[in-house]
Amino acid sequence: MTLYERLGGAAAVNAAVDIFYHKVLGDPSISRFFDTVDMDDQAAKQKAFLTYAFGGPNEYSGKDLREAHKHLKLTEEHFAAVAGHLQATLAELGVAPALIGEVMAIAASTHDDVLNTAA
Repeated sequence: MTLYERLGGAAAVNAAVDIFYHKVLGDPSISRFFDTVDMDDQAAKQKAFLTYAFGGPNEYSGKDLREAHKHLKLTEEHFAAVAGHLQATLAELGVAPALIGEVMAIAASTHDDVLNTAA
């Protein structure tokens, strides 16, 4: 089974993204990055991206991570805040610690692209 299936498929990804963005938008250290973003569109892109990243159907058609984030000038602190909200979201949803670890390893693998640093 893929990670996507073990997490609970589309329903689980959808719930996680909705809770995750609620946390992100409530965090003054990172919420400003979303001031001019259409959050319905953003959530749909994130759901498609995570579905693909977790081994589900590939319906993601957005920019690659490096391109999507290069104009934002993100820092380690921003990355850590987002990762923390992702981990907290999964814990809130009752995801097993081993599965959270798998998700966080995937999130960590995006670090250099999201921050636009050398690999």
